[in-house]
Amino acid sequence: MSKEIRRDRQRQSQFTDELLYYFLRVRKDRVRKLAKRLADQHPDETPKQLAFRIIGAKTRLSFIGGTLTHLPMLLPGIGQAFKFLGFVGATSMMTRMHLSLILEIAVLYGKDIDDKARLPEIAAVVAAVGLAAAAPFLVRVFELNPLYGLPAAAISASTVTRIVGESAIRLYEEEGESLPEALHA
Repeated sequence: MSKEIRRDRQRQSQFTDELLYYFLRVRKDRVRKLAKRLADQHPDETPKQLAFRIIGAKTRLSFIGGTLTHLPMLLPGIGQAFKFLGFVGATSMMTRMHLSLILEIAVLYGKDIDDKARLPEIAAVVAAVGLAAAAPFLVRVFELNPLYGLPAAAISASTVTRIVGESAIRLYEEEGESLPEALHA
């Protein structure tokens, strides 16, 4: 079997690409540009060091995003409607951010982000974000003060970001730690 045929079989399907692009609004060209820009700004750093920079930036965003997405729950009555309307958008936003996180780290480690090997990673991110989104609702289940939902949302969102990012680093480090030449071009 030729290299080209094998490579085509390893590519993500058009359905997967469109799902990422249209529904989750993940822009792979932007992911590649961000990874390249980071590598250009810090040319002496390893992929791991660069990945931790990305994780740090996205952890701060997750903390803020987790807090803001849970804020409507503090408004009696109407807050529930706002939360329901915003929940889908907020979860989608957090999912996009985490998908970008793992894809940017994959690029830093020279992985092909169009490869089918990314699909299980994408599925794991979606599951992790779903679990993080559910954490603030435990505050209601345990009948705690609703104000506890804010730190629960912020902490769960930022913790998931760290776990997802560090897991990606461990996964990609198994295959080596050299920046791809394309990032230096």
